Amino acid sequence: MEEQQSTQHQNHDFIFRSKLPDIYIPTHLPLHTYIFQNISQFNNRPCLINAATGECFTYAEVQLTARRVAAGLNKLGIQRGDVIFLLLRNCPQFVFAFLGSSFCGAMITTANPFYTPAEVAKQAAASNAKLIITQASYVDKVKDFARENDVRVMCVDAAPEGYLHFSELTEANEKDIPGVKISPDDVVALPYSSGTTGNPKGVMLTHKGMVTSVAQQVDGENPNLYIRSEDVVLCVLPLFHIYALNSVLLCSLRVGATVLIMAEFDIVKLIELVEKQRVSVAAFVPPIVLAIAKSRDLQRYDLSSIRMIICGAAPVGEELENCMRAKLPNAIFGQGYGMTEALAISYCLSFAKEAVEMKSGSSGSVVRNAEMKIVHPQTGASLRRNKAGEICIRGNQIMKGYLNDEEATKNTIDKEGWLHTGDIGYMDDDDELFIVDRLKELIKYKGFQVAPAELEAILIAHPNISDAAIVAMKDEVAGEVPVAFVVRSKGSHISEQEIKQYISNQVVFYKRISKVFFVGSIPKSASGKILRRKITARL
Repeated sequence: MEEQQSTQHQNHDFIFRSKLPDIYIPTHLPLHTYIFQNISQFNNRPCLINAATGECFTYAEVQLTARRVAAGLNKLGIQRGDVIFLLLRNCPQFVFAFLGSSFCGAMITTANPFYTPAEVAKQAAASNAKLIITQASYVDKVKDFARENDVRVMCVDAAPEGYLHFSELTEANEKDIPGVKISPDDVVALPYSSGTTGNPKGVMLTHKGMVTSVAQQVDGENPNLYIRSEDVVLCVLPLFHIYALNSVLLCSLRVGATVLIMAEFDIVKLIELVEKQRVSVAAFVPPIVLAIAKSRDLQRYDLSSIRMIICGAAPVGEELENCMRAKLPNAIFGQGYGMTEALAISYCLSFAKEAVEMKSGSSGSVVRNAEMKIVHPQTGASLRRNKAGEICIRGNQIMKGYLNDEEATKNTIDKEGWLHTGDIGYMDDDDELFIVDRLKELIKYKGFQVAPAELEAILIAHPNISDAAIVAMKDEVAGEVPVAFVVRSKGSHISEQEIKQYISNQVVFYKRISKVFFVGSIPKSASGKILRRKITARL
């Protein structure tokens, strides 16, 4: 009898849901229709501000321009299901191109403008791009691929001779917008996974999926992120990454907030803009949080307008989070958690209309209209609260699959619709999610598991260390040992022995650092994730 009960217990799934009730989500609407559904309430409000030029576009102007872009794309022969490749820094044209593509039933794939020509060509070929929209300074990266594959190239600035200019889209007649019927399951965005743990793959995000994700974050009577229509939202994170595109841009447009677009991160320019434009909501990644926490320039500016800071893409340690709170005591600070394949997965309810104080280091509650479970990495058994395992998420927001890769899709989304994130975490007694680390990044020391993120959080809390990364190094006795790559703070001469002792004083024996390498910088993706494969290649 006891054995039978044990079997039943092991087969039982412990499902975690949001602390907030589910809401109605209009998944039948195309993304652009949903985003502009309430535009009559804020037609004349500022929608986009270009930080570089001060140029401002109202909501009415943004919608009209997006419709004209759709008409222009149709005139160029872009049809439903075609792929448009954006190789752009943050700029208003990025927004117009994305929304215009949605209007005409096409899809956007995005890439980091700092990619090499080979990386750009690989993604453009894999996605079967029909048109590349870029800046003149990046034309050399795409011209060979475009010529060899008969793909047109368009520039948003001064186009070199022989190339199209973005004005050909924005000056089109919006009445010529194609009357295309868009299915909720049509793909609207095709970002590529970061590649931190493998080769990049095209992630198919549908209209239904992105509508669901935005609604999970900002819709309902008691919205979670609670970006308000009167907010000025800083968009310094790259729009070619899904975090900024989904949780910053689209969430802001849905509620009628103003989006301040900054092309690149510069600490002094950023805090100047916060003061000048009275930024109230800022979305960051850990490297920016670290730069702000260690900046001595903050005290010279009035940053009192910031009421909310959202951090995501990678975990922020408790000490760094507390340091940020001390720097900006009037701002609510909280972490969110998501991934390209699943969009937003959890976020702190301290952002809600009726704030619920979340624990330091928490990634918050599961998004509404979704389910989460934590499974044992080896057995797949569902785990109770306070047991760390792989995080799995299920809901309409998850990806349709990987482009032309059924095997990778099956390895990520199981038969029951659960997307396996590859991240390790646990749900505590208050239904708050805590991220431990990436499943594939865990270091195994004589069978013990060492989470790099834990050691990194300790290291960057040291005043003489500006950044750090932990990776595994092969060891004949232990199998693997953790080693540190450290960036010293300016003027610091901290030694390897001092760092080792600093860590040893705070962790169990098997988490001690075996070796320290001093470097000028830590390689990271545009979203702020540490590129461990590049670091490991140096060993």
